[in-house]
Amino acid sequence: MASNVTTIRVPEGEVPDRSGLKRVGETVRKRLAANKDIYKLPTDLAEIFALGDFMSADECRRMIEMIDQVAKPSKVFDLSYGADYRTSYSGDVDPADPFVKKISRRIDDLLGLDSRWGETIQGQRYLPGQQFQAHCDWFFTDAKYWATEKTRGGQRSYTAMVFLNAVEDGGSTDFGHIGLSIEPKQGALLAWNNADAEGVPNPWTLHAGMPVKAGVKYIITKWYRTRPWA
Repeated sequence: MASNVTTIRVPEGEVPDRSGLKRVGETVRKRLAANKDIYKLPTDLAEIFALGDFMSADECRRMIEMIDQVAKPSKVFDLSYGADYRTSYSGDVDPADPFVKKISRRIDDLLGLDSRWGETIQGQRYLPGQQFQAHCDWFFTDAKYWATEKTRGGQRSYTAMVFLNAVEDGGSTDFGHIGLSIEPKQGALLAWNNADAEGVPNPWTLHAGMPVKAGVKYIITKWYRTRPWA
């Protein structure tokens, strides 16, 4: 949601939050290695994990109803992106709702991360033709928005995303430079480290929400920071 990296680009110079990124990566790596149900996607370029049936069909339907109540045209941090860059609808679901709390804590527990580091769960809805073009979730620290983000949790360390429904046609999540394409499957979770093992933001995590061709796509996303999120 933060960094547009249509070509591979490695951050230069000092890396803010590098120790935090490395620490979070080590924590989640150890946690997921102990979970026999976790599948690591076949690439050495990024740490991307999957878990089927993370949410039940009933839970997915309930979350979809909540997304429909809050969905508005999606935004990006850097307003210089074109109007067709992110064309979906999105909105934060109520973090005080007991059901949302349950799902949020389940994600925390799966990754082994402190709930205070997690942003509010965001729901996203894609109608036919809508998409989110190639981007990385980590922040460019030379962008204007970093002055604010560094004071309210710092760099985005990990992303967790859950597909809430199967899509009639299209709507895959593609890690284009790695050559991985993940089709939406109801209840399945994807999680990836936004940095490499040394704590440097990883350009190979470039990914896109591909256009929906038929039907509607619903997902939820929870981003984690390197420090408590304010």
